[in-house]
Amino acid sequence: MSLVRSSAIVGSLTLVSRVFGFVRDMLVAYFLGASMATDAFFVAFKLPNFLRRLFAEGAFNAGFLPMFAGMVKTQGREAARQFSSEAGSFLLWVVSAVTILAILFTPHVVLLMAPGFSHEPEKLDLAVALTRITFPYIVFISLVSLMGGVLNSLDKFAAVAATPIGMNLAMIAGLWLFRPFVPTDGHALAWGVVLAGLVQLVWLAWFCHRTGMLPRLWLRPRLTPQVRTLLNRIAPAAVGAGVMQINQIMDVVLASLLTSNAISFLYYADRIYELPLGVIGIAVATALLPLLSKEIKAGNREVAVRHVNQAIMLVLLFGLPSAAGLFALSTPIIQGLFQYGRFNAADTAAVAPALVAFAAGLPALLVIKILSNCFYASEDTKTPMKIAVLCIGVNFVCNIVFMQFFAHVGIAIATSIAGWLNASLLARTLHRRQLFQPDRALMVFLGKTLLACLLMMGALLALTPLAEGWLAGAVIHRAVALAGLVSVGGAVYVTAMLATKAVDLALIRRLRRSRTTPA
Repeated sequence: MSLVRSSAIVGSLTLVSRVFGFVRDMLVAYFLGASMATDAFFVAFKLPNFLRRLFAEGAFNAGFLPMFAGMVKTQGREAARQFSSEAGSFLLWVVSAVTILAILFTPHVVLLMAPGFSHEPEKLDLAVALTRITFPYIVFISLVSLMGGVLNSLDKFAAVAATPIGMNLAMIAGLWLFRPFVPTDGHALAWGVVLAGLVQLVWLAWFCHRTGMLPRLWLRPRLTPQVRTLLNRIAPAAVGAGVMQINQIMDVVLASLLTSNAISFLYYADRIYELPLGVIGIAVATALLPLLSKEIKAGNREVAVRHVNQAIMLVLLFGLPSAAGLFALSTPIIQGLFQYGRFNAADTAAVAPALVAFAAGLPALLVIKILSNCFYASEDTKTPMKIAVLCIGVNFVCNIVFMQFFAHVGIAIATSIAGWLNASLLARTLHRRQLFQPDRALMVFLGKTLLACLLMMGALLALTPLAEGWLAGAVIHRAVALAGLVSVGGAVYVTAMLATKAVDLALIRRLRRSRTTPA
C-alpha cells in the first residue's frame, strides 16, 4: 500500500473522528462552558488522554511496531503473535497495578496535575471524584494500543484509525444518557470516557481475531528477553514521542495557578489546532513508520531519505495553510464552534489568542512526527528522548516567563517555541546521520507554499470584517459565514499553489500508485 494511500485512509478516518470530537466539545461548551466543572473534568480526563496519546500515537507504537513487523517478516506470524501476547500480558498486569494505586492516591495525583486547585476545595473534590471514574480507561487504552500496533504492522490501518470515532461517540452518548443519573454533567462525561475505552477495546479485539493475531492476554506475565528489549525502547520513546503531551501536562499544572478558567481556555484552543495535527501528522506518521522500518532494515537508505522528504512535503502541503487559516480566523472559528449556551463572548476573546499562539507552532509539531519516525525506524529511541528532555526544560522556562505577561496565552506561546526547537534539533541530528537530506524539490515547494499561505491570509484578513455581522448572528448565520471564509481561503490557496506549480501532480500520482514494500 502506498504512503499517500495509507495516509489518506488514516487521515480520512481521523477527520471523521475529529468531527465527532468537535460535536463532543460543542456539547461540553454548551452544557458546561468554561466553568469549575469544566476545569475539573479536563484535569480528570487529561491523564488518561495523555496516556492514550503517548501509547497509541507515541512510545508504545515506536517501540513495539518495528519489533513486531520485523518478527512477522523474519520469523513468521505465529512467533510475532507470541511476542505480542507476552508483551500484552505483562502490560495488562503492570497498568492494572498502576491504575489501582492511582485510584487509591487520587487526591495526590490531582494536586500534582493541578496544584492551584488546593485553594478551591470544591473544585478539588470534584476533580478527585471524576479522576477516579476515568482512571480505568488507562487499562483499556493500553490494550488498544497493543492491538493497534499489531494491525498497523499488518497494514490494517483503517480499523485502527476508526477507533477514536468510537471514543467520541461513546463520550457523546455518555453525556446524554448518564446525565439524569449522576450528580453533575462532569460525572456523565467521566463515565462516557470509561464506556469509550471499552468500545475501542472490543472493536480492535474483533479485528485482531479476524486476522488470527489476537494477543493471548491470559498468559502468565513474564519478563522475557524480548519484553525486556521492548521496555528498554519504550522508556526513552515515552519522553521522545510524548514531549507534546508532557508539555501539555505542564501547561495544566501552570494554568491551574492562573485564573480559574485558564485550563478550559487552553483546552478549547488546543482542540482546534489538534485537528490538522491529528488528521495530517498522525496519518502520515502512522503510514510512514512501518515503511521506513522495512526500507532501513533492507539497507535502502536512499529510498528511506526520499520517503522522508515526500512525507514532509505531504504534511506541510496541508499543515502550513491550516496554521495560516487558524491564525487569520481564530475568533470566527471559536465563535462558530463554541459560543453557545454557557460559553460566552468573553470566553471567545480569551480562547482566540491562545489558538493563534498554538497555530504558530503547528508546522513544527507536524514535522516532529515525521522526523521522530526516522529514529524509531532505526530502533533509536534514546536520541529523540534527549532532545525532548531539553525542549521540556525550555518549555518550562518559557512558560514561567511568558505567563507573567500574557497569562494562559503565554503558555501556548511557550509550547510553540519548544516545538520549533525540537523540530530543529531532530532535523540537524538526522542530517548529520544522512537520514534527512532536504532536496531542491522540498525547498522550492516550501517557498511556493509559504507564498500561497501569505496570499490566503491576506484574503481572509480582508474579508473577515465584512462577515462580522453574520458571525455575531444566529447559529445558521455563523455556520454560513465561517464556511464561506474557509472556502474562500481554500480557493485562494489552491489557486496560488496551481499557479506557481508548487505541487507536482505527477509525483502525487506516482506516490499513490507505488507500494510501501520493494517490488
